[in-house]
Amino acid sequence: MHLTLQKKNIKSFFFKFYIVILQYKYKTMGATKTDHFTESQNELAVLSKALGHPARIAIMEYLLKVDACICGDIVNELPLSQPTVSQHLKELKNAGLIKGSIEGNSICYCINEPGLEKIKGFFEHISDHLAKKRSECC
Repeated sequence: MHLTLQKKNIKSFFFKFYIVILQYKYKTMGATKTDHFTESQNELAVLSKALGHPARIAIMEYLLKVDACICGDIVNELPLSQPTVSQHLKELKNAGLIKGSIEGNSICYCINEPGLEKIKGFFEHISDHLAKKRSECC
């Protein structure tokens, strides 16, 4: 009887210990790297990543130049295949830099102004900082 009670106590101890370990892992290791940064920093990182490919920059430049929603094939403007261009458009749309709507058999894309405003605001912040610090810089 005494041995059985001891085994139950040991099992109970290990079970509680296991729960504590799981809780620790959940609290410390469960956090993603992005959880340690502000919402604004995370948003800017997503936007920057979307602009991190020359094809996406070319798409953005084209949409800015046209200054209208494009319902035709953007693929004609780039030296890339249609599936590749579609993937780049998807990345830009997911980041909030462009909008896409289905019209008939095609998807129309145009610039999403709020996405550009976020990028503009960040670069204005950097520019203001540089203007203030120019004389103090090494």
